[in-house]
Amino acid sequence: MTIVDNSGRDNPGPIGFKKVSAVYCAFLLLLLCLISIQLKAKPTLSFEQFYGHVGVLGLEFSDRVKQLSGQEIEIKGFMAPPLKAESQFFVLTKMPMALCPFCSSDADWPEDILVVYLTKRQTFVQNNSMIKVSGTLEYGTWRDPQSGFVSLLRLRDAEFSQL
Repeated sequence: MTIVDNSGRDNPGPIGFKKVSAVYCAFLLLLLCLISIQLKAKPTLSFEQFYGHVGVLGLEFSDRVKQLSGQEIEIKGFMAPPLKAESQFFVLTKMPMALCPFCSSDADWPEDILVVYLTKRQTFVQNNSMIKVSGTLEYGTWRDPQSGFVSLLRLRDAEFSQL
């Protein structure tokens, strides 16, 4: 049923075509925003995905680590107690730890830790609080020239948030 208003124009009814179109456009815009956010999601890595297997030379990195190397990733874990309060790096662990698993060489590198180098200092959290960390993944033996800390696997330009 078409209603004619005082101006002589057709009016499609109480809701009106313009209102329906505006709601429909807003819904499409929201849907497109959600899709674009999902497409920008960072790849994730878990502690179980670090190594493929143990070879004659020790731990061998997984294909997933090699594929994600140089990319920004996200990982969840626990912050080990830092060596110094003013550090700009920490060790991320699979399980909460009371002591920092500091390694003097890569020969005694635990298989379930990741060194995290922050872009800027952040307030450290309790070692029993789960955090989400994002940063650029790197693998291979590297010694930090400032601390002497040796790592096999690390995140650079990282930041974290408490979950």
